[in-house]
Amino acid sequence: MARRRDEPVRLTRIYTRAGDAGKTSLGDGSRVSKTDLRIEAYGTVDELNSLLGLALAGDLTDEFRPWLAQIQNDLFDLGADLSVPLEDDRRERLRVTAAQVERLEGLCDLVNERLEPLKSFVLPGGTETASRLHVARAACRRAERRAVALAEAQSVNPEALAYLNRLSDLLFILARAANAGSQEPLWRPGSSQ
Repeated sequence: MARRRDEPVRLTRIYTRAGDAGKTSLGDGSRVSKTDLRIEAYGTVDELNSLLGLALAGDLTDEFRPWLAQIQNDLFDLGADLSVPLEDDRRERLRVTAAQVERLEGLCDLVNERLEPLKSFVLPGGTETASRLHVARAACRRAERRAVALAEAQSVNPEALAYLNRLSDLLFILARAANAGSQEPLWRPGSSQ
């Protein structure tokens, strides 16, 4: 019996031994090296997702919690999207949508309008929550670079790239919001000379 699109995946066994020789399967069943650009892209998305879990485990405002939980789910969608070549049309594939990107834009606008205008580049740091969000933002930028490298070699859903770009913006804004009420660490060019 086929799994419904909205039904959770059931994993009965975690290890398979299929990857012991450095190969793994893509979402379409093809086997590639674990260093393949596609694996690098969605593997880095997985790393980002783990860092969002770390941010959620911390002292995060209740307003942001459901947003990041939804984003974690979106990142699994994104990983599924990246794990299958765009040309694969044997069946309907899970793809990141413009609506998911627009949701991130709405959150960016909502939180950013409450913040003081930027006066300089912000240094990663401040509160522990802000620091965790900055680490996630940096991982998001790396995931975006990996996805762009993949897109330069193979077809990739453009909404997947836009999602990562917008998510890094949102994580920056959330990190700034997590520092609201305290001194925001700002770059002071040449101040250490």
